[in-house]
Amino acid sequence: MAIITFAVAKKWCTPMSLSVVKSTWKETWSEAVKRQQIIIGTTIMMSVVFTMPLFFTHIEKRQGTLIKDPVLAGIPPHDVSLLIFAIIWSMILLIIVRAAYKPSIYIIYCWALIPITLARFIAISIVPLEPPIGLQPLIDPLTGIFYGQHFITKDLFFSGHIATMTLIFLCLRKKTDRIIGFIATIAVAFLLLVQHIHYTIDILASPGIVYICYRLTRRFLDKELDITVPFKR
Repeated sequence: MAIITFAVAKKWCTPMSLSVVKSTWKETWSEAVKRQQIIIGTTIMMSVVFTMPLFFTHIEKRQGTLIKDPVLAGIPPHDVSLLIFAIIWSMILLIIVRAAYKPSIYIIYCWALIPITLARFIAISIVPLEPPIGLQPLIDPLTGIFYGQHFITKDLFFSGHIATMTLIFLCLRKKTDRIIGFIATIAVAFLLLVQHIHYTIDILASPGIVYICYRLTRRFLDKELDITVPFKR
C-alpha cells in the first residue's frame, strides 16, 4: 500500500506537474466563493482540531464502562502500530497529492472533518468506555500535536482512525484510488482489532457516522463545488 502511494506521489512531483498544481490553485483562489470556503473551512477545522488535546486529556480522567467484546476475545493482541500508521499516512499522502490537483477534494475533506470531529466529541462524551482488555499502546509521534504528549486510551466510540480512512475513501475520485482506499480501510480496521485499541462497535459505527457527515457536507457545498467530475490529470 505504501509503495503504491509513494509511486503515485513521485509520479506527480515533476516540474510540469507542479506547474499544473500552481495554475489549478491560482484559478480556484480567483473564485471568490471557493476562496471563502478554503479560508473559512480551514480556520474552523484548525480551531476544532487544536481543541483535541484538551478534550482528550479530560476524558482520560473519567471512569468508563468495560465492554465484553467476543470478537476481541478471539483475537490475540499484538503490536502492529508500524503497519497501521504506514497505511494511514500513505493514504493521507495520496489524498494530499489528489487534492493538490483538484482543490475541491481539499475543500470537501476540510469541511466534512468539522462535523466528524464534533460528532466524535459528542459520542465520546456520552459513551464513556474503558480501554479494551489486552490493549497494545498505539503511539504515533506525527499525531501527538492532536492528542497531546500523553498516551490516550479512552477516545473509543467512534474510531477516529477509521473515520479518517473512511473520509479519505469518500473524497477520492478515481476508481483505482477508491479501491485502494477501501482495501486500506478494511486493513486498518482489522489491525486495530489485532492491536486491541478499539472495541468492534467503535470500528463498525465509524463509517456510517462519517458517511452521514460527508453527505450533509456535500449537500451544503455541492452547489458551488464540481466534485462529481472524476479526477483528471
